[in-house]
Amino acid sequence: MSTDAINRTGSSEADYQLLLERFTPVFDRIAQGALQREQQRILPFEQVQWLKDAGFTTLRVPARHGGNPVSHEHLFRLLIELAAADSNVAHLLRSHFSFVETIALQPADFQERWFPRVLAGQIFGNAATERGGNALGSTNTRLVATDAGWVLRGQKYYTTGSIFADWIVVMASTDGVEGRQYAIVDRNAPGVQILDDWDGFGQPLTGTGTATFTDVPVPAENIIARKVASTLEPAFFQLCLLAVLVGIGQAARDEAAAIVAARTRTFNTGSGGLFRDDAQIQERVGRLAANVFAAEAIVVNAARDLDAALDADLGLDPEAAYLRAELAVQQAHVTTPQLVLDATGALFDVTGASAVSTTKSLDRFWRNARTVATHNPVAFKARAVGDYFINGTIPTGLNSIGEAAGGK
Repeated sequence: MSTDAINRTGSSEADYQLLLERFTPVFDRIAQGALQREQQRILPFEQVQWLKDAGFTTLRVPARHGGNPVSHEHLFRLLIELAAADSNVAHLLRSHFSFVETIALQPADFQERWFPRVLAGQIFGNAATERGGNALGSTNTRLVATDAGWVLRGQKYYTTGSIFADWIVVMASTDGVEGRQYAIVDRNAPGVQILDDWDGFGQPLTGTGTATFTDVPVPAENIIARKVASTLEPAFFQLCLLAVLVGIGQAARDEAAAIVAARTRTFNTGSGGLFRDDAQIQERVGRLAANVFAAEAIVVNAARDLDAALDADLGLDPEAAYLRAELAVQQAHVTTPQLVLDATGALFDVTGASAVSTTKSLDRFWRNARTVATHNPVAFKARAVGDYFINGTIPTGLNSIGEAAGGK
């Protein structure tokens, strides 16, 4: 990616505060109905439109293409704030922001076609992973050459954000072509079917369900090679998840403080006074808040490493830039999930049995955090980090999920 993708003059703390001031009213508006939407499974189409109207989805378009780009640090800090308002909405935009980064890696003619669409408010969804049956490093979804041109055939699951999108970025294979490709298809094209059938116990409103592609026409210029090395794409994609986790932690922290501040019931086994004045309860909330603070500091620091990787003044070659970003995000991935999971669990330690009422849905914070944390096993990240520091082995970014060799 060219370094002018980053607006280096707009990366100060004062600049971030102006961004936050700009988007906070939208985030607050999104937060107002988040509980009701989750309890009633109301997909946030309207809330996504609010963000598009506010220009939130254009924040990484390079200046040379008419954008006013923000740094990685500022983008991820804003994603944390959005996730605190509604973690589903922040999560479903992961694929969009990731593909905006991918556009910047493509030739000029590709950028000239797609960046104007981003600036016009169009967003991108994701259809990479299949539910099973594909060998690791491959996909059963295929691009097939016909007399009329290329068509896409296959079925995907975990298609986060696609039900809200204008375009879907589909991972596919082509007979006789090495590796995998991205096929960019119109979400409303004939042969595209998207279902809201995600059955996970967390993040229920992300549109993470089944997408079926039946002979969907794909113009040749909408097919690009999937790069798996020496880019920041894997690190960026995974850091989005960590930002969502931190936002969930912030929401749980604020909920804990509000519960304690308002509570009048107490226990004879405690101090007998109000919870908000009880030193032990104050300590529990303080530890919960400190966990969230630590998680946020880790994620923001990793985002700064993404910025450093592209800093022209540092002059890192592609391999060094990749290592700086990937190693930072993998280390963040080892530590952040547990900090947030501990915080969302501690929420129940500062109240009583009333906290488990389904009308309050306080369990949503832990369920959503647990769901996000399962996306990329921490054990594999920790092993890769250890291997790097012991043996100098360059860590590999996540780029494929499938059946293991010899598996049945």
